[in-house]
Amino acid sequence: MAAKQGWRFDSTYDHKDSTGEPIPFVFTLGSGKVISGIESAVRSMQVGGTRRVIIPPSQGYQNTSQEPIPPNFFDRQRLFTTIFNPTRLGNGEGSTLGTLIFDIELISIRH
Repeated sequence: MAAKQGWRFDSTYDHKDSTGEPIPFVFTLGSGKVISGIESAVRSMQVGGTRRVIIPPSQGYQNTSQEPIPPNFFDRQRLFTTIFNPTRLGNGEGSTLGTLIFDIELISIRH
């Protein structure tokens, strides 16, 4: 998240399978389950490419069911409490509350 109080809330490199290999985030383009900023970025990427994407709130989390979501309950809670903070939204801070920065590496595409 990019803000005065930004922090790293998740990394797929931290999620390992039984052999210790990182488990990539897998999703279906156009499913609506992923925040639109990630969908937009991935559509123009090539396999093997990496990209840093700054996602404004309008293309970020619109609700708490959109992915990617950190697996740890407390990280999820902190993420959504920050983005959907009623007091700060009421103070007109909504334009900055949900700004996200993702470093994306496109591993593969399945058709």
